[in-house]
Amino acid sequence: MLDLFRLTRFFSTIAVAATVVAGAPSQSYAQTGSVRFHIAKVGFIVGIGGGSGTLTFQGRSYRLSIGGVNLGTIGASAVDLIGNAYNLRTATDIVGTYAQSSAALAIVGGARVATLQNANGVIIKVSGPAIGLEASLSLSGMTISMQ
Repeated sequence: MLDLFRLTRFFSTIAVAATVVAGAPSQSYAQTGSVRFHIAKVGFIVGIGGGSGTLTFQGRSYRLSIGGVNLGTIGASAVDLIGNAYNLRTATDIVGTYAQSSAALAIVGGARVATLQNANGVIIKVSGPAIGLEASLSLSGMTISMQ
């Protein structure tokens, strides 16, 4: 009889623990937002670029300012990029310096594709056509701030 009581209590404890774990909210509330950037840059060996953008997150739009320096840039180009920002917990998570290593050649009407990540763990994946002529082998340090 005592063994039946212990066995019942053991399985009750397991059932309660399973209910608590299953009902507990996840620690990660990361969500996805959409982004639009307009970036222009020019350079010979060292390129300087900047632009603006918009983050749409949880039904609100946030204006962004974009800056950065590229090493190995030769030429000039402008690009309109659209895509998504992943791993956002709040809109301000998008703020920071993004790292990307790329080898690219953009010729009039050529396409740009980029995947960037900041220290907050936000990953931005964007694409769009480039206008102008630019050959670059860049290690970018794009910085995004909120306006």
